Amino acid sequence: MPYLVKMIKDGYDIVITHGNGPQVGNILLQNELSKEKVPSMPLDVCGAMSQGLLGYLIQQTLTNLLAVEKLKKTVVSIVTQVVVSENDPAFKNPTKPVGQYYREEEANKLMKEKGWVMKEDKARGGYRRVVPSPEPIDIVEKEAIKRLVFSGENQEYVVIAAGGGGIPVIKTHAGYKGVEAVIDKDLASSVLANAIDEKFFVILTDVEKVCLNFGKPDQKPISHLSLSDAEKHYAEGQFPTGSMGPKILASIRFLQRGGEKVLITSGEKLREALEGRTGTIITK
Repeated sequence: MPYLVKMIKDGYDIVITHGNGPQVGNILLQNELSKEKVPSMPLDVCGAMSQGLLGYLIQQTLTNLLAVEKLKKTVVSIVTQVVVSENDPAFKNPTKPVGQYYREEEANKLMKEKGWVMKEDKARGGYRRVVPSPEPIDIVEKEAIKRLVFSGENQEYVVIAAGGGGIPVIKTHAGYKGVEAVIDKDLASSVLANAIDEKFFVILTDVEKVCLNFGKPDQKPISHLSLSDAEKHYAEGQFPTGSMGPKILASIRFLQRGGEKVLITSGEKLREALEGRTGTIITK
């Protein structure tokens, strides 16, 4: 949050998104440990809970830091629903691991009783539940978020939204319905940015710059990428699925859908990157 306070102080109007992996994992573990006495909650509800708890921690911390800087902003968290397609192929091929590890006997029992899909992780010696990770399509609360973000000459509100990739919902004849799935947070953030007509998308991660041949002797940090080069390198497999891959894909889609600029860097280097002194910029 201190890095974002500096950004706000410099005049940027921001919307904050975040991951929720450890927190939703803890909620799922609580479900399992208390299942004899308390009914377990579905994954979409657990995602909503993690949005609330992380939203609270972020908004309180940021509110206190803004007060120190005498910046008059109200920080608000929006419990955000993200629309996915019920026909998304991810529902037939769950890949996203969630929750704890189980012994084979326990895993077989859960698959039979609950219909879970379990996959073995031989490196860790156990089985883990895997759930679908469908593509985000739209943000249900986009108009409310947009109104808050662009209120008045000086943005009065700092909005936290689409936490953990948002709560996955499908459209039915009766309205929206939650589904047990996990949406990639980077892709959801990209959809949110486009949905509210933002032009600048910042992705904070644990590296200062995007690199080609990451982790190899010929590793090469990149200061600027064109959209076409980003698409080319992504197609070549330069960016691993479990790390930089979703961030590059989110950047590509943001630019394809009308965005103008993406910055990828670390929190520590954010201010320097905003001044053009480091980080990786991706533009059309």
